[in-house]
Amino acid sequence: MLGQGGAGFLEEALIVGGLLLVQCVLAGYVVFVDHLLGLGANPLGIIVVSGAALAAFFLPFAVALERKKWPSKISRTLVAQLVLIALGGTTVFQELMLLGIKKTTPAIASAMPNLSPGIIFIIAACCRLERFDKACKYTQAKILGTLVCLVGAMAMSFLQSPPSSPASNLQGSLTTISELSGSSYYDWILGCSYLVVAVIVLSLYTVLQAVTLVSFPAPLTMCTVTSAMGAVFTLILQVVLEGKIDIGSPRIDATLISGIVLLGGVLAGAGIVFQTWCLGMKGPLFVSVFGPVQTVCSAILSAALFGQTVSLRSLAGIVLMFTGLYIVLWAKNNELPGDQVEDGADVEKALLS
Repeated sequence: MLGQGGAGFLEEALIVGGLLLVQCVLAGYVVFVDHLLGLGANPLGIIVVSGAALAAFFLPFAVALERKKWPSKISRTLVAQLVLIALGGTTVFQELMLLGIKKTTPAIASAMPNLSPGIIFIIAACCRLERFDKACKYTQAKILGTLVCLVGAMAMSFLQSPPSSPASNLQGSLTTISELSGSSYYDWILGCSYLVVAVIVLSLYTVLQAVTLVSFPAPLTMCTVTSAMGAVFTLILQVVLEGKIDIGSPRIDATLISGIVLLGGVLAGAGIVFQTWCLGMKGPLFVSVFGPVQTVCSAILSAALFGQTVSLRSLAGIVLMFTGLYIVLWAKNNELPGDQVEDGADVEKALLS
């Protein structure tokens, strides 16, 4: 009994420590990408390299773990779903995120995706993939949590000064809108808008992923295929728009490209594989709780390495967003045992992840 208890504690510690480490790695990648963009890297080039590296990393896991789950015949519907997931999840989402990171900060960019559970709830309810009963207290809680998330996002966007503002960096003061230069503030709001649209795209393709996984229960294979397809689509887009394949500034040397492969492909891929394993062991709610850790790590790294700070008012917005996130997750966790729509139970479980 004692040995079993010790093994259980060790497993719990491994899962918790691993999930914390995954969030720190993802935060490090966001900060690294921010540095690359500051050096003049082309966002499309970053997406191509990271997408190809991620697909190459996932491929052996997909073959080893999910080969028996591959369909004997690929339908047109599945192909269409994979194409849309690749376009939305790799090309459009990452391009918008990179543009948002370039005009804001890694901390703000890491916080925005915490809006997705609330937006996913709205989309899933509209598509009748999730129960929506106005009289149910858990539905009311999810609506409240979504509204709190949105208010937090608005506060975070409008009350944070641009990183280029000397006043905010030197004094850490609560800079008002009137004190900011027009162009800097416009770029900041534009960057936050990119991030919000990116989160909407993330929510849409997450719903599509959940629907696809019901009939194609091979998440690693799907990630491999869509990452590879997304890299190809992005490469074609870059050739069409720019007439060439280019990583951007000549300051982006082989060492930095190796960093994209290592952080964006190998480490981020390993983190996703580990999170997938944790989903099966502990459930999606437990994994989702660790999401805000990435924002905290990004803020610490940005402040330590580049002197980028988050104002107190914007920090309050981030706290509001996290509060709304946990309200939605609490309601979803309590709703699952008895309030599922039977036909959509598998879809709802996938949406939580």
